[in-house]
Amino acid sequence: MHVTHSRRRRAMALVALAATAGLALSACSAGDDGGSGGGGDDDPIVIGVSLPLTGDFSEPGKGVERGYEAWAEIVNEQGGLLGRQVELKILDDQSNADRVVSDYESLIAQDGVDLVFGPFSTRLVVPSARVAQEYGMLFVEPAGAAAEVFEQGFENLFYAAPAVADDHYNYLADYLLSLPEGERPKTAAVAAMDDPFAQGTAYGLRDKLEEGGVEILVDEVYPPNTTDFSVIAAKIAESNADVVIGGSQYQDGVNLIIALQQLDYQPKVAAFSTAPTNPEFAAAIGNQTEGILSPTGWSPTASFPSNVEFVEKYTEIFGNPPAEDEANAYTTGQVVAAAVEAVGCAEQGECQQQLIDWLHENTVDTVVGPLSWDEAGRPSGAHLIQQWVGGEIKIVLPEDAKEADFIYPKPAW
Repeated sequence: MHVTHSRRRRAMALVALAATAGLALSACSAGDDGGSGGGGDDDPIVIGVSLPLTGDFSEPGKGVERGYEAWAEIVNEQGGLLGRQVELKILDDQSNADRVVSDYESLIAQDGVDLVFGPFSTRLVVPSARVAQEYGMLFVEPAGAAAEVFEQGFENLFYAAPAVADDHYNYLADYLLSLPEGERPKTAAVAAMDDPFAQGTAYGLRDKLEEGGVEILVDEVYPPNTTDFSVIAAKIAESNADVVIGGSQYQDGVNLIIALQQLDYQPKVAAFSTAPTNPEFAAAIGNQTEGILSPTGWSPTASFPSNVEFVEKYTEIFGNPPAEDEANAYTTGQVVAAAVEAVGCAEQGECQQQLIDWLHENTVDTVVGPLSWDEAGRPSGAHLIQQWVGGEIKIVLPEDAKEADFIYPKPAW
Protein backbone atom coordinates (compact mmCIF):
# COMPACT_ATOMS: atom_id res chain seq x y z
CA MET A 1 0.00 0.00 0.00
CA HIS A 2 1.08 3.57 -0.57
CA VAL A 3 1.04 5.33 2.80
CA THR A 4 0.58 9.09 2.73
CA HIS A 5 -1.02 11.95 4.65
CA SER A 6 -3.04 14.90 3.45
CA ARG A 7 -0.50 17.34 4.87
CA ARG A 8 2.33 15.65 2.98
CA ARG A 9 0.29 15.62 -0.22
CA ARG A 10 -0.30 19.37 0.20
CA ALA A 11 3.43 19.94 0.69
CA MET A 12 4.21 17.84 -2.38
CA ALA A 13 1.67 19.76 -4.42
CA LEU A 14 3.29 23.05 -3.45
CA VAL A 15 6.71 21.74 -4.45
CA ALA A 16 5.32 20.46 -7.74
CA LEU A 17 3.86 23.91 -8.46
CA ALA A 18 7.19 25.48 -7.66
CA ALA A 19 8.90 23.05 -9.97
CA THR A 20 6.58 23.91 -12.85
CA ALA A 21 7.38 27.57 -12.24
CA GLY A 22 11.00 26.82 -13.05
CA LEU A 23 12.46 26.39 -9.58
CA ALA A 24 13.35 22.71 -10.01
CA LEU A 25 16.94 21.74 -10.65
CA SER A 26 17.89 19.05 -13.11
CA ALA A 27 18.67 15.58 -11.74
CA CYS A 28 20.85 13.18 -13.67
CA SER A 29 19.07 10.65 -15.87
CA ALA A 30 19.33 6.89 -15.57
CA GLY A 31 19.77 6.57 -19.33
CA ASP A 32 19.70 2.98 -20.56
CA ASP A 33 21.01 1.31 -17.41
CA GLY A 34 17.67 -0.26 -16.57
CA GLY A 35 16.86 2.21 -13.79
CA SER A 36 13.60 3.98 -13.19
CA GLY A 37 15.00 7.49 -12.93
CA GLY A 38 14.45 8.54 -16.52
CA GLY A 39 11.49 10.78 -15.65
CA GLY A 40 11.37 14.53 -16.12
CA ASP A 41 12.64 17.17 -13.75
CA ASP A 42 9.15 17.60 -12.33
CA ASP A 43 8.64 13.92 -11.49
CA PRO A 44 8.96 13.01 -7.81
CA ILE A 45 11.87 11.04 -6.44
CA VAL A 46 10.13 7.88 -5.20
CA ILE A 47 11.59 6.17 -2.13
CA GLY A 48 10.53 2.61 -1.33
CA VAL A 49 10.26 1.36 2.25
CA SER A 50 8.97 -1.78 3.95
CA LEU A 51 8.12 -1.43 7.64
CA PRO A 52 6.61 -3.65 10.36
CA LEU A 53 3.37 -1.72 10.78
CA THR A 54 1.71 -4.83 12.20
CA GLY A 55 3.11 -7.81 14.09
CA ASP A 56 5.81 -8.05 16.76
CA PHE A 57 7.69 -4.89 15.78
CA SER A 58 4.69 -2.70 14.96
CA GLU A 59 5.19 -0.20 17.82
CA PRO A 60 8.71 0.91 16.83
CA GLY A 61 7.83 0.31 13.17
CA LYS A 62 5.16 2.99 13.34
CA GLY A 63 7.66 5.33 14.98
CA VAL A 64 10.05 4.80 12.09
CA GLU A 65 7.19 5.48 9.68
CA ARG A 66 6.48 8.81 11.39
CA GLY A 67 10.16 9.73 11.24
CA TYR A 68 10.32 9.01 7.52
CA GLU A 69 7.13 10.99 6.91
CA ALA A 70 8.45 13.95 8.91
CA TRP A 71 11.65 13.90 6.90
CA ALA A 72 9.76 13.82 3.60
CA GLU A 73 7.46 16.67 4.62
CA ILE A 74 10.30 18.87 5.84
CA VAL A 75 12.42 18.16 2.75
CA ASN A 76 9.51 18.95 0.45
CA GLU A 77 8.79 22.22 2.26
CA GLN A 78 12.42 23.17 1.57
CA GLY A 79 12.21 22.35 -2.15
CA GLY A 80 12.78 18.61 -2.24
CA LEU A 81 15.93 16.82 -3.40
CA LEU A 82 17.65 18.10 -6.52
CA GLY A 83 14.68 20.44 -6.88
CA ARG A 84 12.22 17.54 -7.05
CA GLN A 85 9.64 16.54 -4.47
CA VAL A 86 10.14 13.23 -2.66
CA GLU A 87 7.41 10.63 -2.35
CA LEU A 88 7.40 7.69 0.05
CA LYS A 89 5.98 4.35 -0.98
CA ILE A 90 5.61 2.36 2.25
CA LEU A 91 4.56 -1.30 2.50
CA ASP A 92 3.69 -3.29 5.64
CA ASP A 93 5.94 -6.35 5.99
CA GLN A 94 3.94 -7.51 9.03
CA SER A 95 7.21 -8.07 10.98
CA ASN A 96 7.90 -11.04 8.68
CA ALA A 97 11.32 -11.66 7.10
CA ASP A 98 9.87 -13.42 4.05
CA ARG A 99 7.44 -10.60 3.50
CA VAL A 100 10.13 -7.92 3.76
CA VAL A 101 12.11 -9.66 1.01
CA SER A 102 9.14 -9.75 -1.36
CA ASP A 103 8.35 -6.12 -0.50
CA TYR A 104 11.78 -4.84 -1.51
CA GLU A 105 11.81 -7.07 -4.59
CA SER A 106 8.50 -5.51 -5.60
CA LEU A 107 9.52 -1.95 -4.80
CA ILE A 108 12.81 -2.14 -6.70
CA ALA A 109 12.06 -4.47 -9.62
CA GLN A 110 8.36 -3.86 -10.27
CA ASP A 111 7.63 -0.38 -8.96
CA GLY A 112 11.02 0.95 -10.02
CA VAL A 113 11.52 3.21 -7.01
CA ASP A 114 14.49 5.57 -7.24
CA LEU A 115 15.82 4.96 -3.73
CA VAL A 116 15.10 2.71 -0.76
CA PHE A 117 15.21 3.26 3.00
CA GLY A 118 15.71 0.36 5.42
CA PRO A 119 13.09 -1.25 7.72
CA PHE A 120 13.06 -1.61 11.50
CA SER A 121 14.78 -4.51 13.32
CA THR A 122 17.95 -6.44 12.54
CA ARG A 123 15.75 -9.46 11.83
CA LEU A 124 14.30 -7.56 8.85
CA VAL A 125 17.33 -5.47 7.89
CA VAL A 126 19.60 -8.37 6.93
CA PRO A 127 17.29 -10.02 4.35
CA SER A 128 16.18 -6.68 2.90
CA ALA A 129 19.76 -5.39 2.64
CA ARG A 130 20.59 -8.53 0.70
CA VAL A 131 17.85 -7.73 -1.81
CA ALA A 132 19.08 -4.15 -2.12
CA GLN A 133 22.65 -5.35 -2.71
CA GLU A 134 21.51 -7.74 -5.46
CA TYR A 135 20.05 -4.75 -7.28
CA GLY A 136 23.04 -2.51 -6.54
CA MET A 137 20.98 -0.14 -4.38
CA LEU A 138 22.22 2.11 -1.60
CA PHE A 139 20.75 0.83 1.68
CA VAL A 140 20.74 3.20 4.65
CA GLU A 141 18.87 1.77 7.64
CA PRO A 142 17.75 3.05 11.05
CA ALA A 143 17.54 -0.04 13.23
CA GLY A 144 19.88 -2.88 12.29
CA ALA A 145 22.61 -2.56 14.91
CA ALA A 146 23.43 -6.18 15.72
CA ALA A 147 26.87 -7.53 14.90
CA GLU A 148 25.54 -9.94 12.28
CA VAL A 149 24.39 -7.02 10.11
CA PHE A 150 28.00 -6.02 9.55
CA GLU A 151 29.30 -9.56 9.06
CA GLN A 152 27.36 -10.26 5.84
CA GLY A 153 29.81 -8.55 3.49
CA PHE A 154 27.39 -5.77 2.56
CA GLU A 155 29.12 -2.89 0.79
CA ASN A 156 25.93 -0.91 0.24
CA LEU A 157 24.70 -0.75 3.86
CA PHE A 158 25.06 2.14 6.31
CA TYR A 159 23.62 2.20 9.84
CA ALA A 160 22.20 5.67 10.57
CA ALA A 161 22.98 5.88 14.29
CA PRO A 162 26.04 6.57 16.45
CA ALA A 163 26.98 3.00 17.51
CA VAL A 164 26.39 -0.69 16.86
CA ALA A 165 24.41 -2.75 19.38
CA ASP A 166 27.38 -4.26 21.24
CA ASP A 167 28.63 -0.77 22.09
CA HIS A 168 25.34 0.82 23.18
CA TYR A 169 26.07 0.44 26.90
CA ASN A 170 29.80 1.26 26.87
CA TYR A 171 29.43 4.39 28.99
CA LEU A 172 27.32 2.52 31.57
CA ALA A 173 29.75 -0.40 31.81
CA ASP A 174 32.68 1.97 32.23
CA TYR A 175 30.86 3.89 34.98
CA LEU A 176 29.82 0.83 36.99
CA LEU A 177 33.25 -0.80 36.79
CA SER A 178 34.94 2.43 37.87
CA LEU A 179 33.03 2.57 41.16
CA PRO A 180 34.93 1.83 44.39
CA GLU A 181 35.04 -1.90 45.05
CA GLY A 182 32.61 -1.67 47.94
CA GLU A 183 29.99 0.07 45.78
CA ARG A 184 30.51 -1.78 42.52
CA PRO A 185 27.75 -4.28 41.58
CA LYS A 186 28.83 -7.89 42.05
CA THR A 187 26.08 -9.87 40.29
CA ALA A 188 23.81 -9.49 37.26
CA ALA A 189 20.78 -11.15 35.67
CA VAL A 190 20.05 -11.01 31.95
CA ALA A 191 16.84 -11.64 29.99
CA ALA A 192 16.88 -10.99 26.25
CA MET A 193 14.42 -11.39 23.41
CA ASP A 194 15.54 -13.86 20.74
CA ASP A 195 16.35 -10.97 18.43
CA PRO A 196 19.80 -9.92 17.19
CA PHE A 197 19.47 -6.28 18.22
CA ALA A 198 17.94 -6.96 21.64
CA GLN A 199 20.54 -9.62 22.40
CA GLY A 200 23.36 -7.47 21.00
CA THR A 201 22.64 -4.59 23.36
CA ALA A 202 22.11 -6.84 26.40
CA TYR A 203 25.11 -9.07 25.74
CA GLY A 204 27.40 -6.12 25.05
CA LEU A 205 26.76 -4.90 28.61
CA ARG A 206 26.71 -8.43 30.08
CA ASP A 207 30.10 -9.30 28.60
CA LYS A 208 31.76 -6.06 29.64
CA LEU A 209 30.51 -6.45 33.21
CA GLU A 210 31.55 -10.10 33.34
CA GLU A 211 35.02 -9.20 32.09
CA GLY A 212 35.14 -6.66 34.93
CA GLY A 213 34.39 -9.32 37.55
CA VAL A 214 30.58 -9.18 37.79
CA GLU A 215 29.04 -12.66 38.15
CA ILE A 216 26.14 -13.49 35.79
CA LEU A 217 23.53 -15.38 37.83
CA VAL A 218 20.69 -15.58 35.29
CA ASP A 219 20.92 -15.56 31.49
CA GLU A 220 17.57 -16.17 29.79
CA VAL A 221 16.39 -15.90 26.17
CA TYR A 222 12.70 -15.67 25.26
CA PRO A 223 10.77 -15.75 21.94
CA PRO A 224 9.66 -12.42 20.42
CA ASN A 225 5.98 -13.14 21.04
CA THR A 226 6.39 -13.82 24.79
CA THR A 227 3.77 -12.13 26.98
CA ASP A 228 4.02 -14.12 30.23
CA PHE A 229 7.25 -13.31 32.07
CA SER A 230 6.34 -14.85 35.41
CA VAL A 231 8.90 -17.68 35.21
CA ILE A 232 11.78 -15.51 34.01
CA ALA A 233 10.93 -12.78 36.52
CA ALA A 234 10.87 -15.36 39.34
CA LYS A 235 14.38 -16.57 38.40
CA ILE A 236 15.69 -13.01 38.38
CA ALA A 237 13.99 -12.10 41.67
CA GLU A 238 15.23 -15.26 43.35
CA SER A 239 18.80 -14.47 42.28
CA ASN A 240 18.54 -11.00 43.85
CA ALA A 241 21.11 -9.83 41.30
CA ASP A 242 22.48 -6.31 41.74
CA VAL A 243 21.96 -5.55 38.05
CA VAL A 244 19.10 -6.58 35.77
CA ILE A 245 19.67 -6.26 32.02
CA GLY A 246 16.70 -6.49 29.68
CA GLY A 247 17.43 -7.03 25.99
CA SER A 248 13.99 -5.79 25.01
CA GLN A 249 11.95 -4.06 22.38
CA TYR A 250 8.86 -2.29 23.74
CA GLN A 251 5.99 -4.49 24.95
CA ASP A 252 8.20 -7.30 26.19
CA GLY A 253 10.26 -4.80 28.20
CA VAL A 254 7.09 -3.40 29.77
CA ASN A 255 5.77 -6.86 30.62
CA LEU A 256 9.06 -7.99 32.17
CA ILE A 257 9.36 -4.87 34.32
CA ILE A 258 5.79 -5.23 35.58
CA ALA A 259 6.47 -8.88 36.47
CA LEU A 260 9.61 -7.87 38.40
CA GLN A 261 7.76 -5.10 40.21
CA GLN A 262 5.05 -7.52 41.30
CA LEU A 263 7.69 -9.70 42.92
CA ASP A 264 9.19 -6.69 44.75
CA TYR A 265 12.61 -7.37 43.26
CA GLN A 266 14.75 -4.27 43.84
CA PRO A 267 17.97 -4.19 41.78
CA LYS A 268 20.63 -1.53 42.15
CA VAL A 269 20.69 -1.11 38.34
CA ALA A 270 17.85 -1.74 35.87
CA ALA A 271 18.82 -1.35 32.20
CA PHE A 272 16.42 -2.08 29.35
CA SER A 273 17.04 -1.41 25.67
CA THR A 274 14.44 0.50 23.63
CA ALA A 275 11.41 0.28 25.96
CA PRO A 276 12.24 3.13 28.41
CA THR A 277 12.66 5.63 25.55
CA ASN A 278 9.11 5.07 24.25
CA PRO A 279 6.70 7.94 25.04
CA GLU A 280 4.12 5.48 26.41
CA PHE A 281 6.56 3.65 28.68
CA ALA A 282 5.95 5.52 31.95
CA ALA A 283 2.19 5.08 31.92
CA ALA A 284 2.53 1.44 30.84
CA ILE A 285 4.50 0.51 33.99
CA GLY A 286 2.43 2.57 36.37
CA ASN A 287 4.82 5.54 36.37
CA GLN A 288 7.28 3.61 38.55
CA THR A 289 10.19 4.65 36.38
CA GLU A 290 12.72 6.25 38.72
CA GLY A 291 16.27 5.11 37.98
CA ILE A 292 15.52 2.90 34.94
CA LEU A 293 18.26 3.13 32.31
CA SER A 294 18.39 2.81 28.54
CA PRO A 295 20.96 3.58 25.84
CA THR A 296 19.96 6.10 23.22
CA GLY A 297 21.55 7.34 20.05
CA TRP A 298 19.61 10.59 20.16
CA SER A 299 18.36 13.28 22.51
CA PRO A 300 15.59 15.81 21.79
CA THR A 301 17.66 18.45 23.58
CA ALA A 302 20.84 17.93 21.56
CA SER A 303 21.99 21.21 20.06
CA PHE A 304 22.91 19.98 16.59
CA PRO A 305 21.31 22.57 14.25
CA SER A 306 19.26 20.08 12.26
CA ASN A 307 18.04 18.46 15.49
CA VAL A 308 16.58 21.70 16.78
CA GLU A 309 14.69 22.10 13.50
CA PHE A 310 13.60 18.44 13.48
CA VAL A 311 12.13 18.49 16.99
CA GLU A 312 10.30 21.75 16.36
CA LYS A 313 8.82 20.78 12.99
CA TYR A 314 8.04 17.18 13.96
CA THR A 315 6.08 18.49 16.94
CA GLU A 316 4.18 20.86 14.64
CA ILE A 317 3.32 18.02 12.25
CA PHE A 318 2.31 15.33 14.75
CA GLY A 319 1.32 17.35 17.82
CA ASN A 320 3.89 15.73 20.12
CA PRO A 321 7.70 15.53 20.25
CA PRO A 322 9.57 12.75 18.45
CA ALA A 323 11.17 9.74 20.14
CA GLU A 324 14.35 7.85 19.25
CA ASP A 325 12.78 5.62 16.58
CA GLU A 326 11.51 8.70 14.76
CA ALA A 327 14.90 10.37 15.07
CA ASN A 328 16.74 7.33 13.68
CA ALA A 329 14.40 7.29 10.68
CA TYR A 330 14.88 11.01 10.14
CA THR A 331 18.64 10.46 10.29
CA THR A 332 18.33 7.83 7.56
CA GLY A 333 16.67 10.42 5.34
CA GLN A 334 19.39 12.96 6.11
CA VAL A 335 22.15 10.52 5.19
CA VAL A 336 20.55 9.58 1.87
CA ALA A 337 19.75 13.22 1.08
CA ALA A 338 23.33 14.30 1.72
CA ALA A 339 24.63 11.71 -0.74
CA VAL A 340 22.00 12.55 -3.36
CA GLU A 341 22.70 16.28 -3.22
CA ALA A 342 26.48 15.75 -3.26
CA VAL A 343 26.49 13.28 -6.16
CA GLY A 344 23.68 14.99 -8.06
CA CYS A 345 21.51 12.00 -8.93
CA ALA A 346 18.83 9.74 -7.46
CA GLU A 347 17.83 6.73 -9.50
CA GLN A 348 18.56 3.07 -10.07
CA GLY A 349 21.67 2.14 -12.02
CA GLU A 350 25.16 3.63 -11.91
CA CYS A 351 23.99 6.46 -9.67
CA GLN A 352 23.54 4.05 -6.74
CA GLN A 353 27.22 3.07 -6.71
CA GLN A 354 28.19 6.73 -6.77
CA LEU A 355 25.99 7.32 -3.71
CA ILE A 356 27.52 4.33 -1.92
CA ASP A 357 31.07 5.44 -2.70
CA TRP A 358 30.37 8.97 -1.52
CA LEU A 359 29.09 7.82 1.87
CA HIS A 360 32.11 5.58 2.41
CA GLU A 361 34.33 8.62 1.96
CA ASN A 362 32.45 11.39 3.76
CA THR A 363 30.93 12.50 7.07
CA VAL A 364 27.30 13.57 7.27
CA ASP A 365 25.88 16.03 9.81
CA THR A 366 22.63 14.67 11.27
CA VAL A 367 20.24 15.03 14.22
CA VAL A 368 22.40 12.49 16.11
CA GLY A 369 25.60 14.36 15.30
CA PRO A 370 28.26 13.79 12.63
CA LEU A 371 28.23 10.25 11.20
CA SER A 372 30.91 8.35 9.32
CA TRP A 373 31.24 4.64 8.63
CA ASP A 374 33.77 1.86 8.16
CA GLU A 375 33.82 -0.41 5.11
CA ALA A 376 31.04 -2.61 6.56
CA GLY A 377 28.72 0.30 7.37
CA ARG A 378 29.42 0.46 11.10
CA PRO A 379 29.20 3.96 12.60
CA SER A 380 32.14 5.12 14.66
CA GLY A 381 30.42 6.75 17.68
CA ALA A 382 28.89 5.71 21.02
CA HIS A 383 25.40 5.84 22.53
CA LEU A 384 24.35 8.11 25.33
CA ILE A 385 22.91 6.63 28.53
CA GLN A 386 19.52 7.91 29.63
CA GLN A 387 17.87 7.45 33.01
CA TRP A 388 14.44 8.24 34.38
CA VAL A 389 15.00 11.04 36.90
CA GLY A 390 12.12 12.85 38.59
CA GLY A 391 9.56 11.57 36.12
CA GLU A 392 11.56 12.47 33.01
CA ILE A 393 14.15 10.58 30.99
CA LYS A 394 17.45 12.45 30.94
CA ILE A 395 21.00 11.91 29.73
CA VAL A 396 23.25 10.91 32.65
CA LEU A 397 26.32 9.56 30.82
CA PRO A 398 28.86 10.52 29.61
CA GLU A 399 29.71 13.27 32.06
CA ASP A 400 30.24 15.95 29.40
CA ALA A 401 26.76 15.41 27.92
CA LYS A 402 24.71 14.81 31.05
CA GLU A 403 21.44 16.56 31.81
CA ALA A 404 21.15 15.05 35.31
CA ASP A 405 23.34 13.17 37.80
CA PHE A 406 23.43 9.38 37.54
CA ILE A 407 21.24 7.76 40.22
CA TYR A 408 22.89 4.76 41.88
CA PRO A 409 21.65 2.62 43.41
CA LYS A 410 18.25 2.70 41.72
CA PRO A 411 15.39 3.76 44.04
CA ALA A 412 12.74 1.14 44.81
CA TRP A 413 9.98 0.82 42.24
